[in-house]
Amino acid sequence: MNAETALVAALRAAADHWYGVPGYPVTAIAAGLGARLPANEKVGLEYCLGHSLSGRRSGLVVKHVGLNACADPLVQATTRGISAGVVVVVGDDVTARWSENAQDSRYYGELAEVPVLEPDGATVADAVEEAFGVSEAASRVALLRITPALLESDAAPAPRPPAPRPSPSPADDLTMRGRAARARRGTRDLFRWAAESRLNRPGRGAVGVGAADGDARVVTVYPPPPGIGTGAEVREHGRPFVREHRGLRPPADPGEPETHARRGRRTVLCADCPFAPVIALLKDRGLVPVCDTGCALLAAAPPFSHGVAGYGLGSSVGVAATSTGVALIGDYALLHSGINALVDVHAGGVPLLCVVLENRCLAMTGRQPHHGVEPYLAWADPIVLDATDSAGLARAIAPPDRTTTVIVRGDCPAGARYGTMEC
Repeated sequence: MNAETALVAALRAAADHWYGVPGYPVTAIAAGLGARLPANEKVGLEYCLGHSLSGRRSGLVVKHVGLNACADPLVQATTRGISAGVVVVVGDDVTARWSENAQDSRYYGELAEVPVLEPDGATVADAVEEAFGVSEAASRVALLRITPALLESDAAPAPRPPAPRPSPSPADDLTMRGRAARARRGTRDLFRWAAESRLNRPGRGAVGVGAADGDARVVTVYPPPPGIGTGAEVREHGRPFVREHRGLRPPADPGEPETHARRGRRTVLCADCPFAPVIALLKDRGLVPVCDTGCALLAAAPPFSHGVAGYGLGSSVGVAATSTGVALIGDYALLHSGINALVDVHAGGVPLLCVVLENRCLAMTGRQPHHGVEPYLAWADPIVLDATDSAGLARAIAPPDRTTTVIVRGDCPAGARYGTMEC
């Protein structure tokens, strides 16, 4: 059996939901999985994060340039946390044979503080289950890096039955500083995981990475396992990532993650926010929104305490499409990148209620002016309402049976700024 066949079999056994964007060297992998083609790679990862919130394992297959499009939700997920495992299979065209550049995706491990595994033929099947397991244990996305050299090699037998699937839930009361500290503690745990992983093989002399031959084998390329000698030759595909990271140490312990209760205050909506009635209506009707970056995030704060935080600007539509079915997003966030997912969801007829808060400014960063969204959404046949139209809102804010976009218009009070309340 070749490694590509073994990889597809292992991926299919590990998760039920797969998305993929074709391109060398991953086209056959996505096809073998029957992966759904999303509007772009970022939308595909957002769908995976929605599945994760709902307790379902999922994955995304992309080539190296496609991983760039995933950067925002990839990094945000480390801080926000996930539940069920999410694995991104990234194919690196290390010689730019069929690509516009020769990128090395392992560096995203350091940037996003996510585990990166690069198996060889002997470990390709086991590495898939290991990737999902560490994703769940560390509550973040895992990267599985593959290269043409791996896909063309021979593989070991089919994978063993999958291990039990823990589903840690991110803590709800953490401040953003607290979430960052929790994530940093998780990164410290990744170093212990790399040191203990049975996929790595100790040895003397040369160190082989991926499909390269060598006395010692490294599969957990980020963080790298300890004990890679400074004088040893490291054989790897692409840039000298492992050589550059020999001797890397875990980050300092940031201490106990901060909670809102410990800090004694939290940020809330402006006292006269025109969109408060919309959030209240969502809560009254049991419609749980995925809240996008911006004022929409404050729906999760008192007095409403209702909603799930998204994974970066423009992420809520894609995440909601595979989780709660309700997205709460600002006008700028929608045009920034949320519209890609809305197009995809609309084309697929997915039942989704997308509530767009249109205040025509960037309220949380200084009220920079911004144009409205209606001219760009004619294809979606949106319902456009004033925030004061209680009767219209009562009709529009309802469980969807199709993709429904509701634009709610309101003006931020002059001089207003989001408030704070004691905890």
